[in-house]
Amino acid sequence: MNILFSSIIIIASILLILVVYIQNPKGGGLSSDFGAAQQIGGVQKTNDFIDKATWILAGLIMVFSIILTIRSKTPEPVAPDQMQQGQTQQQGQGQQQGGQQQNGQQGQNGGTQQR
Repeated sequence: MNILFSSIIIIASILLILVVYIQNPKGGGLSSDFGAAQQIGGVQKTNDFIDKATWILAGLIMVFSIILTIRSKTPEPVAPDQMQQGQTQQQGQGQQQGGQQQNGQQGQNGGTQQR
């Protein structure tokens, strides 16, 4: 389901980029290419469609982003007792590994001194 929502967001984002690119803030853009249609009112309909498409796509992106955020799993809080147990286990493992490394180094040093 998350893949579907993510796909919708990506498609809506690409379409939004295209729709905004078509718009011209000075009143030109795609609607200025219709020339004769300006007298009939075709330009106004084109501008209305582009404006509506912009708001709809932006709304879709916002809504699906919020849905994805709500659906994402939040990590479960760890109790302080569990945190301390985990830290002591990690420290114990680190000390065991450190002791093994020291024993290995002593064996190497002892071997070089005997020669």
